[in-house]
Amino acid sequence: MATLNETRKSIFPEGQDTWESITQRELPDMGSEEAVGMLQSWNLHVFMRPAAAKDSTRAGNPILPSDIIFVAPPQA
Repeated sequence: MATLNETRKSIFPEGQDTWESITQRELPDMGSEEAVGMLQSWNLHVFMRPAAAKDSTRAGNPILPSDIIFVAPPQA
């Protein structure tokens, strides 16, 4: 049975983090639009979550403080 040798880098979001704020902090050397797209593709479990109700404090932002957000691509 294979064992894991490396851990994929991940974070817990801060307060009202958005895709943009996470990319600015975690992927500062990458263009904003490209970084957001990559981050979303690495985190489909968050990106594809059903939208919160319009009157919710999370409206417009699917990221929850309890989410695990991967900030590195999956290993091949």
